[in-house]
Amino acid sequence: MSRDAILDPALHRSRRQRLLDALGDGVLLLPTAAATTRNGDVLHEFRPGSDFHFLTGFPEPEAVLVAFPTGAGRHRTVLFVRQRDKSREVWDGRRHGTAGAKRRFGADEAWPIEALWQRLPGLLAGKTQLFHRLSNDAAFDRRLLEMFKALAQKHRRRQPPQHPTISDPIPALAAQRVVKDAAELAALRRAGAISAAGHVAAMRNARPGRAEFEVQAVLEAEFRRQGSPRNGYPSIVASGANACVLHYHENDRTMRAGDLLLIDAGAEFDGNTADITRTFPVGERFTEVQAAVYRVVLRAQRAGIRACKVGATWDRAHKVCLRLLTRGLVELGVLRGRLDGLLKKQAYKPFYMHGTSHWLGRDVHDVGAYQDAADKPRRLVAGAVLTVEPGLYFAPRDPRVPAALRGIGIRIEDDVLVTAKGPVVLTADVPKEIAAIEQLRASAFPRR
Repeated sequence: MSRDAILDPALHRSRRQRLLDALGDGVLLLPTAAATTRNGDVLHEFRPGSDFHFLTGFPEPEAVLVAFPTGAGRHRTVLFVRQRDKSREVWDGRRHGTAGAKRRFGADEAWPIEALWQRLPGLLAGKTQLFHRLSNDAAFDRRLLEMFKALAQKHRRRQPPQHPTISDPIPALAAQRVVKDAAELAALRRAGAISAAGHVAAMRNARPGRAEFEVQAVLEAEFRRQGSPRNGYPSIVASGANACVLHYHENDRTMRAGDLLLIDAGAEFDGNTADITRTFPVGERFTEVQAAVYRVVLRAQRAGIRACKVGATWDRAHKVCLRLLTRGLVELGVLRGRLDGLLKKQAYKPFYMHGTSHWLGRDVHDVGAYQDAADKPRRLVAGAVLTVEPGLYFAPRDPRVPAALRGIGIRIEDDVLVTAKGPVVLTADVPKEIAAIEQLRASAFPRR
């Protein structure tokens, strides 16, 4: 059975009910992600659509959820899925089919996906609202509009509305997903633990003369060994000046003594991903200059984590980190001037050009608004999970930077759960104190 299958009908029914209660009377129509071709007759690895999977736990492609209220606190779920097919299952693996959709995933009704456009008009009959996001899948939307056009033609003498009012359900669903339920938090904790184990394995493996991709192989092998079906995003394994490229992806440089290695990688578990970044020496120890920069970033990250409190704005961590990073840039001799003036003119921007936090969950940059209805920064609530990831990056040929700093890139990132008692770091199992990192790095160089 696919590791993406989550067999918890009660959990998914409660999530659907909560969403339908927020949306009001109408029909929810939600396809899963589309399977896409990589090349020739080879497909990219399929991953269920995050919203669809959140509401159903169903792991297969070519599936559509239809759900609608049937009374206070009640709703009906219809899943359209691929039929069992012995000839295709020889090639692609066993399918759940319509019977499995009902028995294992708690659908009230299940029909073959081929029947969607014949049965959907009956499910929409008498409904004035359709909750569906247009523009995600042009082919699906085209079929939907063709269905409405055919219905309008069929009933043209009575001239009813050509289609229900179509409303986007994703803002309501995104608001629901920002606050993690117990199952999501358990998955995020497990994803964090798996990711931490991978980072520690990488820290033990890196050494001069090895390629970045060799460390990546160790990292991701540990992810798989611990039960993660895939990464939450492509791993960044960036040594030396490559760490100054924020989304570096080649991972093919040979590491040298004196380099730092920045690894930004996270494992997925039960549809949720971790997001961890650590920077450590390819040799046994940080140089004095590397350690000085590292201490600035770590000081900012600690303060940013402390700022993740209920009631604080979501960007409070960013503002706290900006102040400490800018102060550190003055201490390092990169900037000159009064702190408030440097912050006002964003003098830090060439060396810290990204944000400090983003929502985390089923997607590495998870859904959820950052601004409230008044267009002000949203305030943190218990159950939200976000990253805190300050960094400093000194390009190798930047004449504004002291020569000793050029080519250094450092980022430190953890995943933080907001609780009523204060922030909880879900990824604390990876060392980030200099002494702890150097102690772990020493194990990569066994003494004779």
